[in-house]
Amino acid sequence: MARLPTELSLRIARSIDDIPARTFYGVARLRQEVFVVEQGCVYLDLDGRDLESTAVQLWAEAADGEVAATVRTLDESRREPGLRSIGRVVTAPAWRGRGVAAALLEAAIAECAGGPILIHAQAHLEAWYERFGFAASGEGFLEDGIPHLPMRIG
Repeated sequence: MARLPTELSLRIARSIDDIPARTFYGVARLRQEVFVVEQGCVYLDLDGRDLESTAVQLWAEAADGEVAATVRTLDESRREPGLRSIGRVVTAPAWRGRGVAAALLEAAIAECAGGPILIHAQAHLEAWYERFGFAASGEGFLEDGIPHLPMRIG
């Protein structure tokens, strides 16, 4: 099981109302810095799904409030009974390579309570996601010019 560096704490909010405004700002800013600026994906990250009553936000937080990494889980039962998705997996550059994303992903999988889980993984991370039990579940596709692959547990 992956562990967060000792300087970080795992935080989980099962409602957006449980996230302090400054913290959610840090989550949103990190997603913008990595997905929009670093990866060049010009899209509306704040897609409204963070507001869903069944959305769960997980993040790793430093003592000073810095958001080092984040991930969210969503209810996808309209697609398939019991299905949840994991997405918006992102780690700040300064925290990469230290097991932060692995620890958050394991916590997100646990939040999905043993049901089926879908992710749209960046294709170059397929082997990394396989370490956590995900398997390719369909044809690859381009999203914002980046090759992705649907992967599932269950």
